[in-house]
Amino acid sequence: MRQTSDAAPDDFLGGALRLLQPPRGSHRAGTDAVLLARLIEPKAGDVICDVGAGTGAVGLAAGIGAPGSRVVLVERAPDLAALARRNAEANAMADRVSVVEADVLGPGAERRAAGLVSGSADIVLTNPPFFEAGRHRPSPDAGKAAAHAFPPGGLEAWIRTCTDLLRAGGRLGLIHRADALPLCLDALRNRFGGVAIRPVHARADRPAIRILVSATKGSRAALELRPPLVLQGVDGAFTAEADALHRGRPWPP
Repeated sequence: MRQTSDAAPDDFLGGALRLLQPPRGSHRAGTDAVLLARLIEPKAGDVICDVGAGTGAVGLAAGIGAPGSRVVLVERAPDLAALARRNAEANAMADRVSVVEADVLGPGAERRAAGLVSGSADIVLTNPPFFEAGRHRPSPDAGKAAAHAFPPGGLEAWIRTCTDLLRAGGRLGLIHRADALPLCLDALRNRFGGVAIRPVHARADRPAIRILVSATKGSRAALELRPPLVLQGVDGAFTAEADALHRGRPWPP
């Protein structure tokens, strides 16, 4: 088990969120978490479920902007789940945040026994593992390897769990590698409509590195390809939009 006693606090959203993270080892939240947290704007009273939450960065960042919302953080690693609880407390959100220790890819009966209720979420946000086992070189760190890799067919099973947690008409938001778009669309097919895809580029003259995907459970609306999000200008500094997202500011201003 990874140790969390040496976790160090980081500022997110311009200091609006203080997040304890292990200083090394497991995957640390950064730009991907910020972009995912800002993808869907929750309303007061919404239930936001962060699937594969790690230390809770995405769910807490999404929930902090909607004070009347409730947040469910789903994480299978006990040490990361413990940090997620500490982060909820440190940000005065413990009264509306619950942490559920459950394996997203495990049997539905086990997830329900852990406290995950089918059809209970208005919004599900997820940053699934990016690779299938056997198709990339795994990290020598066991925590990173587990966070980054699926068993074969894992993305389909992961999205199936996300679908189960959403109410009818609920919204899914996910971030993935740009080249995984076909796999994501396959997993969403017959479950979601109103799919909106936004490519994310490090710079305007470079290929996309990520995709942000939002979709509505049970919708039959057409797919949309949205304008790209460019993170850096030619000087290497954040673009105005990327800077606003990282600082928790409205965009457009």
